[in-house]
Amino acid sequence: MGIFKDNQDAFGHLLFDHEKGNTDSRLPGILERYDGFITDAGSTAAYFSEYKNWPLIERKAIRLARGKVLDIGCGAGRHCLYLQEKGLEVTGIDNSPLTIEVCKNRGVKNAVILALNDITPDLGIFDTVLMLGHNFGLFGSFNNARRILKKLDRITSRKARIIATTNDIYQTEDPDNLRYHEYNRNHGRMSGQIQIKVRYKKYATPWFDYLMVSRDEMENILDGTGWKVTRYIDAGDSHYAAIIEKRKGRKNK
Repeated sequence: MGIFKDNQDAFGHLLFDHEKGNTDSRLPGILERYDGFITDAGSTAAYFSEYKNWPLIERKAIRLARGKVLDIGCGAGRHCLYLQEKGLEVTGIDNSPLTIEVCKNRGVKNAVILALNDITPDLGIFDTVLMLGHNFGLFGSFNNARRILKKLDRITSRKARIIATTNDIYQTEDPDNLRYHEYNRNHGRMSGQIQIKVRYKKYATPWFDYLMVSRDEMENILDGTGWKVTRYIDAGDSHYAAIIEKRKGRKNK
């Protein structure tokens, strides 16, 4: 995905309205899946929540952040603000311009409008890459994940780590989800390669892929990219965090 135009920035408008106290934001955004399945996008307030109210796996995982941090898909900036308060230097990036405006309004010191696919070494060299809030999904597909992971290798230090959360979509018995997994496989896609768009009021994103993976699939994606999982943090259900580090302290190239 590239940078959202204003009429595409549904998530940004939702967060912006919530920050400004607009009562419309009490209604959640809508997630529409390519097969026609529709659900809400969850609580908008969660994107503004304090550490004590985060999911347990996020609270455990973020404690492992160190050094200079890149927060991919920074949303309303809750992770950036937490780490800033801990004294870490954090850069948040998002392809939603209004989301970045919200971050700056809330006190994030370094928030940049930037799509994940467009990161370059000009952004800096980082010791930790955050992909919390299930943002491993922003890789989108198997091939794009491997391509971006190699980019992340070049913008990170020798002992860098990626801290990511995701959802093992195979842990479901929901017939709608199972049919969608089968549809994906029949079309040469990963089962958890979910094609979605976000809607809010008159705004709607383009269709984009959001990738949910099992542990085996994650390790298959990482193979040959210079990264490996060194630890999992379980939530007790299908959700989990992965601590991903460079193999044998590889130097960035």
